Amino acid sequence: MFDMFYNDIAIDLGTANTLISSRREGIVLREPSIVAFNTKGAPVSIGLEAWKMHEKSHNGVRTVRPLRDGVIADFEAAEHMISGMIKSVKQRWYSTTRIIVVCVPSGITPVEREAVRDSAEHVGAKEVYLVEEPMAAAIGAGIDVHQPDGQMIVDIGGGTTEIAVISLSGVVHADSVRMAGDKLSEDIINYYRRHHNLLIGERTAERIKCEIGSAAPLDEELVMNIKGRDLVNGIPKNLQATSSDVREAIGASVNLIVESILKSLESTPPELSADIVDNGITLAGGGALLKNLDKRITQLTDLPVQIADDPLTAVVRGTGAVLDDLDYYRAVVS
Repeated sequence: MFDMFYNDIAIDLGTANTLISSRREGIVLREPSIVAFNTKGAPVSIGLEAWKMHEKSHNGVRTVRPLRDGVIADFEAAEHMISGMIKSVKQRWYSTTRIIVVCVPSGITPVEREAVRDSAEHVGAKEVYLVEEPMAAAIGAGIDVHQPDGQMIVDIGGGTTEIAVISLSGVVHADSVRMAGDKLSEDIINYYRRHHNLLIGERTAERIKCEIGSAAPLDEELVMNIKGRDLVNGIPKNLQATSSDVREAIGASVNLIVESILKSLESTPPELSADIVDNGITLAGGGALLKNLDKRITQLTDLPVQIADDPLTAVVRGTGAVLDDLDYYRAVVS
């Protein structure tokens, strides 16, 4: 009966997007991880509304992305963002948040881990549990992490790429590479600046990456019109972007992600390697949606690669599953 007074939630606190899952209602929020402040330092908008202001605001408004490389870079902004998002999903005015489960990158330091825990506690949580992102992604992808069976999960988010081999509710080997979706967007911005003297914004680069970006040649190459500022004469300019150009722009970063997967395979114990031959590699996170990334990895590893159902929500669904049955998943939280 007392459960109605509590609003227990699971949070995927991502560099690009934050997702929140409620114990009773599933995923209840999916918003960009960004906050807009006025000149007095007070938040004026959070999430999607703040993202609409990003790179378009005047001197009276500044936008802040409180997470960088998967961890909190601006503690105050992160607290405002988490608090505002939790309030927006609060089910009843009298309900309180008793338990929060937050996923964190596997490679964060103890100081960064405590910063995440403190942020959750400051918004009123009585109990805070942390679960590593690759473990949450594996659970969200439908993998039974309790089995003595080697599973490789690759979670490509906004700030980090998490690569892990999981068996018996534990991470046998993990590698956290601080290169993911945001770095690909940065590569696209730099490419068009160098090769076309066109300055584009972060939002435009994100749209290019999502719509025509690819890791390997496509059966039919894609094109799209983009707008930016000509660096030569300083006036707005239209340009036709092609998927082959974007592939060239992000090629080096994609190669580093794939090389990290190969290094992790080299560090995997032989018996678990045998399991991965059968089970393949599972991709999760927004980066898994990069066109033909699975084919690129298969070409270089000769292993089957599958993409999790709805990879964008795999981590928060796994974190929500941990929240729903903390006793069953006690071994995977800290």
